[in-house]
Amino acid sequence: MNIIIYTVLILAFLYFLIKFFTKVSSKKISRGLRILLFVVLLLLAVLFAIGGKFLLTLPFTLASLALLKLKGLSLFQLISLFRLIQTLRNSGRFSFGGQNASNLSTMSTQEAYRILNLKQSKNLTKEDVNKAYIKIQKKIHPDVSPETSRLSSLVNEAKEIVLRDLG
Repeated sequence: MNIIIYTVLILAFLYFLIKFFTKVSSKKISRGLRILLFVVLLLLAVLFAIGGKFLLTLPFTLASLALLKLKGLSLFQLISLFRLIQTLRNSGRFSFGGQNASNLSTMSTQEAYRILNLKQSKNLTKEDVNKAYIKIQKKIHPDVSPETSRLSSLVNEAKEIVLRDLG
């Protein structure tokens, strides 16, 4: 029943819109469309000038993750994976082009904690480290997606460094 009501409303709207356009001159229509296009482009320019860095990085990374064929991940999991990749990219340890930094075996303790999403504290236990490690590995393990084997090895290295720091 709702479909019929919506269809009638849409058709009525289209009827009145077409009726309006038949009474208005084409010069006024083209001028109005030009003004509307200018305003929309101006708003987009301001939006990208203010928040372009943030608006363009997350969608690009999520699109890149979709290309990796990561199936069954929620948006929250994709965002946490995005944070992991950003941490690795900022330290120069990961790039999407496959050209990783040559200094791959020297991960700092602080980087290891950031990769595992842990805070350095005295009451951190091995179980906490293992839980964080398993949580990340469930998303990026090579059995889930072979394209993420490099990320998985970095997370393994981070776990070893954090456990060495605790022990």
